[in-house]
Amino acid sequence: MSRALPKYSKRRVAIIGGAAAVALSGAVIAGTALAGQPAKGDGAQNARTLADPGTISCPDVASGLPAVPASAKAEVDRNLALLQTQIQEANTRLKNTVGQGGPNFVNNAILGPLKDKRVSTIDRIAIAIGRKGTKPAGLDALAPCALNAGGGAAAGGGRAQATVTPGTGANQQAGGGTAAGGSAAVGTIGCPDVASGLPAVPASAKAEVDRNLALLQTQIQEANTRLKNTVGQGGPNFVNNAILGPLKDKRVSTIDRIAIAIGRKGTKPAGLDALAACTLTK
Repeated sequence: MSRALPKYSKRRVAIIGGAAAVALSGAVIAGTALAGQPAKGDGAQNARTLADPGTISCPDVASGLPAVPASAKAEVDRNLALLQTQIQEANTRLKNTVGQGGPNFVNNAILGPLKDKRVSTIDRIAIAIGRKGTKPAGLDALAPCALNAGGGAAAGGGRAQATVTPGTGANQQAGGGTAAGGSAAVGTIGCPDVASGLPAVPASAKAEVDRNLALLQTQIQEANTRLKNTVGQGGPNFVNNAILGPLKDKRVSTIDRIAIAIGRKGTKPAGLDALAACTLTK
């Protein structure tokens, strides 16, 4: 025989039942909200992705060299070390410029200039070996580097390689060349005349010096072509970072080869590096 609960007991049961319902509803709401949220790890992964611009990797040059003559070993080793330094500098720049420029910023401002530096350095290695042995051919194929974005392959599964516009060749002119098409809107890049700053060139060095003087002019023409073709790209420092800076690096290497050539049979000229920097005139 059941006994009726006292009134206060009924109230207690009602309160407990209501609390349970509220708790159950809260659990359902919380469960629903959590079901629609990404895992905490996703946010951390996204942060890591944004903070990781990837790394730049380049073909190994040392393994592609023939036997190095003993007399060339020091110079070759020095330039192999320089190749590593160039990669480290490019990776540092990649990290420090995350988010800058447009979609082609890495190619134009980092990979392209890195390739130019590597071409010059690899060329010096080949020349050093060739002085006392057979100059290796085809090493320039090892110059382009790739961006491994976020530790993976470059977009499209291929290697992100910068392309160099072929020069047309011309006589060196004081103050540099003019842009292809003579576009006044983008301005022109002018450089100091190196030929007029040289001492007497030994006959044995004349061919090499003339070849490098022509290369200086080609470099100016390429820079002016690039200036015209990249109008509107990048930020306010794009021209300095992607065109004038790399051009100076190339000119330093080329001018250095001129000085070395003269110094083999005469007095090596000093201070020519002061002629390497170029300016944009609008």
